[in-house]
Amino acid sequence: MKMSLKSERRAIHVDQSELLCKKGCGYYGNPAWQGFCSKCWREEYQKARQKQIQEDWELAERLQREEEEAYASSQGAQGGQTSLGFTKFEEKKSNEKARKVTTVKKFFTASSKSVPKKDMKEAKAPSPSLTRQYSIETDRVSKDFIEFLKTYHKAGHDVYKQCKVFLETIHHKKESNIDELSEFTQDFYQNTADKLQMYWKVPPNKVEEAMDQIEKFIMTRLYKHVFCPETTDDEKKDLTVQKRIRALHWVTPQMLCVPVNEDIPEVSDMVVKAITDIIEMDSKRIPRDKLACITGCSKQIFNAIRITKNEPASADDFLPTLIYIVLKANPPRLQSNIQYITRFCNPSRLMTGEDGYYFTNLCCAIAFIEKLDAQSLNLSEEEFSRYMSGQASPKKQDTDIWDADTCPGVKQMHRNLDLLSQLSERQERIVTGAKKLEKDLIDWTEEVTREVQDIVEKYPLHIKANSQALASIDSENVEDDRLPPPLQPQVYAG
Repeated sequence: MKMSLKSERRAIHVDQSELLCKKGCGYYGNPAWQGFCSKCWREEYQKARQKQIQEDWELAERLQREEEEAYASSQGAQGGQTSLGFTKFEEKKSNEKARKVTTVKKFFTASSKSVPKKDMKEAKAPSPSLTRQYSIETDRVSKDFIEFLKTYHKAGHDVYKQCKVFLETIHHKKESNIDELSEFTQDFYQNTADKLQMYWKVPPNKVEEAMDQIEKFIMTRLYKHVFCPETTDDEKKDLTVQKRIRALHWVTPQMLCVPVNEDIPEVSDMVVKAITDIIEMDSKRIPRDKLACITGCSKQIFNAIRITKNEPASADDFLPTLIYIVLKANPPRLQSNIQYITRFCNPSRLMTGEDGYYFTNLCCAIAFIEKLDAQSLNLSEEEFSRYMSGQASPKKQDTDIWDADTCPGVKQMHRNLDLLSQLSERQERIVTGAKKLEKDLIDWTEEVTREVQDIVEKYPLHIKANSQALASIDSENVEDDRLPPPLQPQVYAG
């Protein structure tokens, strides 16, 4: 069976320039970062944060001056003890100001260069709470990480030490905001990569390999604490997206202009594998492994398009097909996984390469699904509303044409769905007709009532009173005394 797509349909198109950072740096952007790449987003975030801190600081100083002036003017006539109290007040304000400045400096100091000595000591002996969290997988990852770092000699020893310090510091920061933990982790990635390349002179390809192992080592331990934390609305977003995808279960490949023919067995297998890959993403704990699932899903899609069209797939073919796969799969905790990758993945992976490209397309697909409307699917508003409400469903094309090895249950299911769809349409017509009949009856009743009223008003009924009073049967009939006597019984002789 040959797949046919209507040429008049408007296919989904996203310009490749829209996938790049809107600052023009050439890296891939991300909707979670407002269209910026990881690097530019952090720069903008830091600028905005410094501006906010500066504004808050200026406001605090202005309020302090106004308070001091008001206090001085009201207490100017007093001396001695009042002056001493004001001096203590000024001293307290100065100490508070110094403390805030120190806090701000600590926040903007690179994490690898500002680790307190206390943290270094505590890092040598992991806390009992961290020890209890170790699982079989964690122990295996630790052993693999140590074996891997042995090939880096002194640099490997330094990296392991910094990782332990980082984990212990994160443990003390576990009550912090998730964005602060993400920023702290991204700083650690950047500082470690810079140190390996500049101080230890490690080649770039070896640095990338080391960063993958570092991410695996630390995120295996932090996964339970930073994936879908209770302090965020990630879970609420998951439920919203999942409900939205369920409501769009009726969307067909033809509506999205998907160039994939699932009647080809090889293509059908690839579609199933793509769905499996995107669903498996939730079972992975490391951001890189979750990205690998997205990449695997995307490659299956490209292969399915290539076999269907018998030519290399284009970007315009890929995005609609990815949207279709997401709708069919309805992956669990989709938004939580996207946020987790965005917050804690090695930023270089999201900024360049095929992982970054596929991840950016997945973010675009989710954004499209959230905003999908009638125009996006080349439908009328009425059709879209009926499909969304479940009042109707699109008719399946070629439902009577099946492969010889198609399961009879599947055929029966499609026939039943068609019958239900027809019954639903008939019921809707009957309900519409009944409502129309009810309205006609009401209108007819009102019209008859109105006509009768008009006739009554036009020809009123007048009843004339009788001039003579009717005599009562029991009264004395003077005038009727000449009435014949009543009949007398007669006797006949037999």
